[in-house]
Amino acid sequence: MIRSPDNDKLKTIRKLAQKRWREKLGLLVAEGEDLVAAAAEAGWEPRFVLRAGTDVEPELLDAVSGLGSGTRVVGVYEQRWQAPGGDLSVWLHGVEDPGNVGTIIRSAHALADGPVILGPGCADPYSPKAVRATMGSLFARPPARAALAEVPGAHLALGAHGKRTLDEVELTAPLVLCLGAERAGLPPELDVEAVRIPVRTESLNVAMAASIGLYEAARRMPAHG
Repeated sequence: MIRSPDNDKLKTIRKLAQKRWREKLGLLVAEGEDLVAAAAEAGWEPRFVLRAGTDVEPELLDAVSGLGSGTRVVGVYEQRWQAPGGDLSVWLHGVEDPGNVGTIIRSAHALADGPVILGPGCADPYSPKAVRATMGSLFARPPARAALAEVPGAHLALGAHGKRTLDEVELTAPLVLCLGAERAGLPPELDVEAVRIPVRTESLNVAMAASIGLYEAARRMPAHG
C-alpha cells in the first residue's frame, strides 16, 4: 500500500499532466474504471495501475487526479501511434482543443475503419482531457500522425463553406475527411476541395462537423469496413 506522496508512481502520474513529460516518457494516464477496462479489453498492458484502498491511500490518489471528484483507479500506459490507412479516415489541422480531438477519435472509431490522423498544430490526443473525451476509443483505435501529402486517398475539406454540399459529392474509398480549426479552417496552400454541411448558423463545432461527415460517408460507403 502506497502511503507517501513521494512514491515514484505517484510522481509519474503528476508529471504526465504536462505535455513535455508525456512526450519525453511516451506515456499516458487513464483515470477511472471505464477507461482502464477499455484499455484491458483492447489488449493494452499497463505500466502500472493504482486502485484506491488497495494499492494506494485514497487521498493520495485523489491528490494526483485530474478529476474534480477524484478517482478510484488510475492506469499508466505506453502511447501507441498507427499509420494512416483505411477506406474512411479523418485528418485534422490546428484543432487545439483536446476535448474536440478526443471526441473526433470517438466518432471515427464508431463510424470509420481508419484512424484520426493529426497534422500540424493539433492538441495532444494523449492529454488527460482528450483521453477522457475518447471514452476508451483511443485504445481500440489509436491515432496517427502525418502531413496530408503523406495520407493516401481522396481528400475533402469539410465545413460550412464550399460550392457543393457533402451529399452532392461522389464518395470513393479511400476517403479522408479534412477539418481545420473552427475559425481559421484549413490552410489555402493545401488545395483541398471544400464541401459544406448545410447549416442555418455560421458554423458547427469541429467535432460535430466531423461526426456528421463521418456518418454521411459511412452511410454512403457501406463497404468501408
